[in-house]
Amino acid sequence: MLARRVVPLTLAALGVAAAALAAGRAVDRVTLPPGFTLEIFADDLPGARSLTLSPAGTLFVGSRDKGVVYAIPGAGSAPRAAKPRIVARGLDSANGVAVRDGALYVAEISRILRFDDIEARLDRPPAPVVITDRYPRDRHHGWKFIAFGPDGWLYVPVGAPCNVCMPPGPLHETITRMKPDGSAIEVFARGVRNSVGFDWRPGSHDLWFTDNGRDWMGDDRPPDELNHAPRPGLHFGFPHCHGRALADPQFGRDKPCADFTPPAAELGPHVAALGMRFYTGTMFPPEYRGRIFIAEHGSWNRSTPIGYRVTMVRLDGDRAVGYEPFATGWLAENGHISGRPVDVLVMPDGALLVSDDHAGVIYRIAYRATR
Repeated sequence: MLARRVVPLTLAALGVAAAALAAGRAVDRVTLPPGFTLEIFADDLPGARSLTLSPAGTLFVGSRDKGVVYAIPGAGSAPRAAKPRIVARGLDSANGVAVRDGALYVAEISRILRFDDIEARLDRPPAPVVITDRYPRDRHHGWKFIAFGPDGWLYVPVGAPCNVCMPPGPLHETITRMKPDGSAIEVFARGVRNSVGFDWRPGSHDLWFTDNGRDWMGDDRPPDELNHAPRPGLHFGFPHCHGRALADPQFGRDKPCADFTPPAAELGPHVAALGMRFYTGTMFPPEYRGRIFIAEHGSWNRSTPIGYRVTMVRLDGDRAVGYEPFATGWLAENGHISGRPVDVLVMPDGALLVSDDHAGVIYRIAYRATR
């Protein structure tokens, strides 16, 4: 594991987020490997969750409980963000955001919306077009991360409407995909309890995704998962099997784990692994390129809290060969929580953004070579 040092927030970042810091909503210290720095990129973003960057450089930020979508123009070329604008409000858990052909796509609980020509209309956003309302209305695990794949289809997960249960409908416990106009909805992967983050590996274009493990099997099991789906039609085990070989006490008696696709990596138990991205930039040292960065939102019912950090997974081919912390400090030794990472996004300059729905900010992690 790499050596680590404590990196305080810079004075510039403190100036940008003075109000957030005064209210106790921002971290004072974050631990990173040597050479890395952390600043507040944008604040005044209550409930900030999923991130997507348009080709023109507008950063769109979804939220969940707030029901709003933020836009930050010019974010793709700025070390610090302009003041966020609200481009949609009153939505039903507007967690997921994606951009294609000048339009902003937003995922609600049961609908996918499209805001056409959005960047030319940030001051007076258009009314949304409902491209589909065919998704289940269950609120339990109903919020969605969305993204367009290399195949041009929009990928939309549907979580389990429970802690653990058999899927009550054909779309539950899956990752689906559809054409950009909302047609031809199909299931890409099954046996997925609740994925709130995925990405496609550069080169192979294979889908990789995080999945949250079930609760109430103890503090240390089951693990959250990092999964690899090189093709459609795979089943990843839920609710019968958790991790690589942990049979569910209720649903795993007649379905051995060997019947399902195992995870590429078992992550920490109850860490709530959400957003993930392959590192495709050139700012970080060469050994970081191609690694998977994962935002771990943090446990909600573990006796000793865990997560509240950004971790890395190293790959050798399609094998995960390392899983380690990258950015920590949002969870203090006394159990105090100052932040909950939700999503990560690699920017054009190679910096890594991290959204935090607890503090209502977005952080920017950069690398400056040490001498």
